[in-house]
Parts: sequence; C-alpha cells; structure tokens
Amino acid sequence: MAAMLAVTTTVAAQSPAAREVRQQTQVWTSLNSTLHLANHWGIMADFHVRRTHGLADPSFYFARLGANWWLQEKISLAAGYAHMWLAPGTAGWRQFANEHRLYQQALMNSQIGKAGLLMRFRNEQRWQQIMANDAFTGRWKFTNRVRYLMSFSFPVSKQPGKLAVVLADEVLINFGRQVVYNTFDQNRIFLGVRHRLNKDWSYDAGYMHVFQQKPTGWQYDANHTLRLFFYYNHDFRSQKHKPRQTLDSREE
Repeated sequence: MAAMLAVTTTVAAQSPAAREVRQQTQVWTSLNSTLHLANHWGIMADFHVRRTHGLADPSFYFARLGANWWLQEKISLAAGYAHMWLAPGTAGWRQFANEHRLYQQALMNSQIGKAGLLMRFRNEQRWQQIMANDAFTGRWKFTNRVRYLMSFSFPVSKQPGKLAVVLADEVLINFGRQVVYNTFDQNRIFLGVRHRLNKDWSYDAGYMHVFQQKPTGWQYDANHTLRLFFYYNHDFRSQKHKPRQTLDSREE
C-alpha cells in the first residue's frame, strides 16, 4: 500500500494541473500540382510555406513528390517522398529540424446530388530530427501516422466547377514505440471557397483551425490559420480523353 501511494504521489507531482493550450495565428500557402502523363500514370508535386504569428515567423517549409496511379477516373493511388524543414519552437533557437517522410495514399472523388465529395486516406512514415540546445543530437524519432480527410464542395455558380464553398475535416493519428502521450496528433477543419480560374489552374482560400496535441500529452496548439492553396492540374493525354476531376485538398 505504501509503495502504491508513493507511485501515485510521484505521478501526481509530475502531472500538470490542467492542459495548456497555446493560441496562434498562422498563414499557410502552397502550390500543388498534378500532371496526367498517361491513361493510368501521373505525378504530383507540392511546395508549402506556413508562417506563424501572422506572417512574422517561419513555421515550416515542406516539399512533396509522388507518383499517381488511377484505378479509374475517380479513384487514385499515390506514393512518394516528402521533406520538411521545421522552424524551432523555442525562443532564441535558430536551427531548423529536418523530417524525412514516405507516404502512401488512396483518394476517391464522388458526387452527392450537386455536391462533390472527396475522401482521402494517407499513411506516413516519418523520421524527425531530435534537437537540443539549438543543435541536432544525432538521434531521430520515428513515427507512423495515418490521416483521414473528408471534403465537401458545394457549387454556388451556374457554371459547373467555377466557384464552390468547401468544408473539410481531417483527423491525424500517431502510432509507434516512440509515441507515448500523443496518439491523437491533430484535427484540421477548413471552411472556404474554391475558384477555378481555367482548365488547369484553381485555388482555395479560407479559414483553417488546427488543434494539435504536443508530445508531452498536456500541451496543445490551437492554430487559427488563413489558408491560400493554388492548384495546377494538367492532362497530357490525347484530347479524346475526358479531363479527370481534380478536386483535391493537400496539406503537409
């Protein structure tokens, strides 16, 4: 009984009284491209910049490259490599941390009445540098992360696909031996508009709320984010093929 009481007292002493939520404002912009090279094959490439405290400080830079395989017009698979340069979160530190990432995903577009529906499942293997005192320790943290995105688009213009309201939510879950207190990684909800400029170019703009649990388990970030994403989708197939639907929502 004494030993149990001692353990309980120690855990209680180490545990915070309440969770800590840090409120932040961010701006997130990106260029996302999908190139259709053949009937089933294509490539995708993204580049993202996210800044925090509005535009004042860097949050991360992120680049992704992958290969697409279309099972049919509205269902595709993809796999590839991504790299993140993560800005330090400690005041006074200057060194960016690197992250290497492999990913695999399945994406499906469908229609519910006039509304478009996108569902995406993505699996990621992540190797993140462990930093201390503004320097790389020589150690890496490995985690596996699964993500599920559901995105709805509601047309508001008479011309099909020209202008739509977008509502999306994505849940991200961590797995791995080094994941102790934050199996739940984050939730991202987005509300905005999507505008198609021409057959190749479109953009979406709006508000994204990112609620993320930190590795400590009791610290959270609530990021109020202005998001502006540009999309370039080009079909190199012959004109006899109907252009594929390109409703997509890319995040790091």
